[in-house]
Amino acid sequence: MKSYFYPGVKKKTINLFDNIVYSHVSDLEGNALDLKLSVMVQNGNAEMRLAAGADDPKADHTPKPALFFIPGGGWRGADKNLMLGEMSEFVNAGYAVVSVDYRNSSLGKWPCQIQDVKTAIRFIRANAEKYDIDPDNIGIFGRSAGGHLAAFAAMNLPGYDTEEYSEYSSDVQVAIDMFGPVDIGANMDMEMKKFSDPNFRWHRLEETHGGALIGGDPETIRARAEKASVTNYVNEKMVPMMILHGDNDPIVPAEVSSEILYKKIVEAGMEDRVSYYLIPHAGHGTREFFQDSTKALMIQFFDGHLKKSYSI
Repeated sequence: MKSYFYPGVKKKTINLFDNIVYSHVSDLEGNALDLKLSVMVQNGNAEMRLAAGADDPKADHTPKPALFFIPGGGWRGADKNLMLGEMSEFVNAGYAVVSVDYRNSSLGKWPCQIQDVKTAIRFIRANAEKYDIDPDNIGIFGRSAGGHLAAFAAMNLPGYDTEEYSEYSSDVQVAIDMFGPVDIGANMDMEMKKFSDPNFRWHRLEETHGGALIGGDPETIRARAEKASVTNYVNEKMVPMMILHGDNDPIVPAEVSSEILYKKIVEAGMEDRVSYYLIPHAGHGTREFFQDSTKALMIQFFDGHLKKSYSI
């Protein structure tokens, strides 16, 4: 049977540009290391351009706001593309999603991780035109360790920028922290109480995710963890932030992380800049965080701060 089918042209094509080198750094042993990111964006038909030498006649190269996605993995390492399958809704909502690899705790100790994230932001601003990105409208979000880094970036603190692309700003305009261990010291205190339990996975502070991130003298890890805790850096340059946390999180309980950060923000007189959502029954990165309704909430929040035609 031969017939006609009219699909329309409403949905735009999503392109993935992968393994883009954004920084040249060294690991803990001084070995050269290239850091990479990926960009997902609706900017024409990349395969058509390669095959036909011409773009889709309905291609849209309008600059899009960028959302930096920072993966988790306890700062021990997570593939930048591991969760890309969950990012298409953000791209279809009109954003470029930039997913970033950064030095894990076996390759670099704090503050290497936030330095890498900030370098990635500057790199994208330097190459915004190439990827059809609006350099003036950049948001950031992440899960778990990535949530910690997103929240730290949200403070827009000086002193964490390297020389790469130093002529560009690493500031962001809005952030979402998804169950991040934003008070590393408080999380360590909770973990140390469990060291005597033979069934607990760690028995020394340096073995924990936070301990591996801080590194150095085990006797001073707990004290030095304060330098990496977002809760100690709430300031007037902090951008609007959404916090999402499950009330049944066994790994990073809300009371030793998001609750503390929320209270610090309120105490600083900036309650109007934070939206804190506790998700009933949700654990650490369980499927509640990836429902369409959750993503719609996040997109609405980003829209309100990155799209000038929208108000929230």
